[in-house]
Amino acid sequence: MSVPFTTLADFAARLRDLPGPDATAAEAARARDATLTKPPRALGRLEEVAAWYCGWRGAARARVTRPQVAVFAGNHGVVARGVSAFPAEVTAQMVANFKAGGAAVNQLAGAVGARLDVHALSLDRPTGDITAGPAMSEAECVAALRAGWAAVDPRADLFVAGEMGIGNTTPAAAIALALFGGHAEDWTGRGTGLDDVGLAAKARVVAQAVAANPGRGGLEVLRTLGGRELAAMAGAIIRARTLCIPVLLDGFICTAAAACLEVEARGALDHTLAGHVSAEPGHARLLERLDKAPLLSLGLRLGEGSGAVLAMSVVQAALACHSGMASFAEAGVSGAEPCLTPDAPRNTD
Repeated sequence: MSVPFTTLADFAARLRDLPGPDATAAEAARARDATLTKPPRALGRLEEVAAWYCGWRGAARARVTRPQVAVFAGNHGVVARGVSAFPAEVTAQMVANFKAGGAAVNQLAGAVGARLDVHALSLDRPTGDITAGPAMSEAECVAALRAGWAAVDPRADLFVAGEMGIGNTTPAAAIALALFGGHAEDWTGRGTGLDDVGLAAKARVVAQAVAANPGRGGLEVLRTLGGRELAAMAGAIIRARTLCIPVLLDGFICTAAAACLEVEARGALDHTLAGHVSAEPGHARLLERLDKAPLLSLGLRLGEGSGAVLAMSVVQAALACHSGMASFAEAGVSGAEPCLTPDAPRNTD
């Protein structure tokens, strides 16, 4: 498949020429919802999710039939600074586990009928230590963006980008700090299970990384503070947008990568919903900055795309109700009388 960019400037240009939803299909979906055999708004956010999905798919009565999950894996030079309770070797070991079908995301993808693909990105070449300089050169960042772009199946109709990378909550926290300010402690969590001493040390590393990479702009922050798997997720999210495939965002790392896109080009994430809010403390703050209300809140902190894959079932349920329910007319059920104000006269004939 041809990938239509070879530089960060090319990719940035793509961000400024993205398709939008089909407003006619979205409005038709809302009109259909008003006829279904239920009180108005009785299905809560499921109704909003259905209209959002139908708008992006260009069909007033859409269904999810070909969901896809792509997990990207990368290693990080900053792990040498002691920011993770696990060694970098675990990344490759977990990739093998994904490919063997033994990880949580494999089970969750199977439960929602999603295709699962795994992409290991130069695991033998960790990114640069972000406390000393950029994580990636432009060429490395573009290569990762292109890998993510190419990973999206054009036939998919719902997409999740997951990740695996020991230590990658540190780049995610650094990205959030660089994009939105505050203090390193605001964005830094325990990741794989650091104790209080390790958490304090990790926050110092995050602050040092941002000080060492003062570049501005979402894509420059992604290049200097991110990692290959974060850039690949960003590339995949935008490829899905060009294909009008709705996307569910996963946890802290995925949302940090996505935030770089939104900062670079406002509206770049309009085709996304937040699948869940994780237990990593910076995630809720990121979602607030992006104005994304999560579909689920289950205390997850696993990564792999797991929370967003769980949320696929919510989207599937929303579309099953929206497209499968009968209307009042079809079911032969009398519709409710329109709501009246307390002082309005009622028809008593």
